[in-house]
Amino acid sequence: MLRRLLQRLNFDGTKAMRLTTFTDYSLRVLIYLAAEPGRRATVAEIAAAFDVSEHHLTKVVHFLGREGWLATVRGKGGGLGLAMLPEDIVIGHVVRATEGAAMPAECFGDTPDNCSIARICRLRGVLRDAVEAFHAVLDGYTLADLVYNRTTLTRALFIRPAAGNA
Repeated sequence: MLRRLLQRLNFDGTKAMRLTTFTDYSLRVLIYLAAEPGRRATVAEIAAAFDVSEHHLTKVVHFLGREGWLATVRGKGGGLGLAMLPEDIVIGHVVRATEGAAMPAECFGDTPDNCSIARICRLRGVLRDAVEAFHAVLDGYTLADLVYNRTTLTRALFIRPAAGNA
């Protein structure tokens, strides 16, 4: 039944759910910094490692700092670092903060009555369950889980691997 409904809504499976670029960059910054805990990095260094815009990363870093995930140190020897242990940063919390309220369909908005079947439609409940399941999976992972392979990750990011991090 759901498959038929999605087909009727012109969902052909070619368009996958995507996180925003802001969320993507937020996760990249956190992964970069968690790859070698205790080490500080610059926005320019992270942007170069991922070949992304420094301008966009600056906005991301500012947000992550406001949320309490990043600490910034000014001056010589300064830079960005994690403000929390990687095992204390829950991926689901980061995604919720960066994505904002989940709006998988128009009926999740402030005016769901734009749909002629809003009062009797079950799709809203199905999509709500799907979003909750999505977040529940992300809540099962921390930043530490994403960087369990630190040595390989640091090589890929052109960082000198720290001794003892595997």
